[in-house]
Amino acid sequence: MSSLHQGDMLRLDNLKFPVLVVSKDFFNQTGAIIGCPVIRNGAESALHLPVDIQEFHGVVCCENMKLLDLRVKRFSRIGSIPMQDIINITDAIQGIFDYV
Repeated sequence: MSSLHQGDMLRLDNLKFPVLVVSKDFFNQTGAIIGCPVIRNGAESALHLPVDIQEFHGVVCCENMKLLDLRVKRFSRIGSIPMQDIINITDAIQGIFDYV
């Protein structure tokens, strides 16, 4: 399995939408990732943040995180997002779990 990084966008077999890797690189080395779906034509909001990769524009659904075992799923990497977008997305995810 190739090395996956936080911010990579993946296309997985049997999924209609791409997935953004939101887990840190050390976690991804296990063969599993935590990913969020990226949908086209979604409305932007506090938990639906815009991303652009080449010719793909969509919104990351930050509230819909999933643990995906890529040792048993076929996938291809279709790009990665800039660090500033990674920071914004992980901040939104962390905000779901804040105490106040």
